[in-house]
Amino acid sequence: MIRNLSALQPYAIGLLRIVTGLLYFEHGTQKLFSYPIPGPETLSALSLASGLLEVIGGALIVLGLFTRPVAFILSGHMAFAYWMVHAPNGFFPVGNGGDAAIMFCFVFLTLVTTGSGAFSLDNRQGR
Repeated sequence: MIRNLSALQPYAIGLLRIVTGLLYFEHGTQKLFSYPIPGPETLSALSLASGLLEVIGGALIVLGLFTRPVAFILSGHMAFAYWMVHAPNGFFPVGNGGDAAIMFCFVFLTLVTTGSGAFSLDNRQGR
């Protein structure tokens, strides 16, 4: 049974990549376009940069294009966001609102090491 599950690994990684990319993309559209919910009324340069990373990086992750280098950059973005925005608000991530940033950071680190999985443009380029 374990061997059968291992055969599904590329598909699981591909689905993890797509769902993570869509969620990340949504954070960017909220910041930049106030969609699907209202975002900040004004954007600082740091928020604008974050929004651009989230929209562009999230789209590239969904497509599975340049997955490893993009995931590396986005992992760093989330580590930076955690320490700059969330950690000053308390020690525990559940209390400081940083649990999503930590999860994104480590999912992106996983994609750096595993690659894009199934359903990616990276796989089409290699053929």
